[in-house]
Amino acid sequence: MAHRAGISLGSNLGNRLANLRKGRDLLVNLMPEGTNYLQSGIYQSDPVDCPPESRDFYNAVIEIDFIGSPHELLEATQGIEYHIGRIAVSQRNAPRVLDLDILYFGNITIDGDILTLPHPRLTHRRFVLEPLSDIRPQLILPGDETTVGEHLRKLDSDEPELSIVQTMW
Repeated sequence: MAHRAGISLGSNLGNRLANLRKGRDLLVNLMPEGTNYLQSGIYQSDPVDCPPESRDFYNAVIEIDFIGSPHELLEATQGIEYHIGRIAVSQRNAPRVLDLDILYFGNITIDGDILTLPHPRLTHRRFVLEPLSDIRPQLILPGDETTVGEHLRKLDSDEPELSIVQTMW
């Protein structure tokens, strides 16, 4: 059985637009044949909790169908990150070619060491909520009672407004 999974994409190294496109294309390749995906526009955001002098991020969200477990999707997303050029570094929130985070996986909830679903900071970050709201404003995450669009409207964050980079990519 396929589950709908939301995945955020972020890049602040190299050709950010090309990195997001490659990441999206590889994620779409994980889908069963004949299924559709949703994708947000691409937004530019200030780096949050990143080292000084970090470049702005390009961020987007994609929703795909996936047959398998959340941990199998995590393994696939990590493989895509490294395929596109992400390197392992010990510095938290270091600049990266591609960062993929699973936001939700159907109605499944997990509170684990390597994977927590829905993503624990999803509803507190404009750079995730705004693109997700582009494609699923009425989505209510497992364990929540508020739509994604409502979370965005009520967001209490000191993050600056995002700027749209490209709607079709």
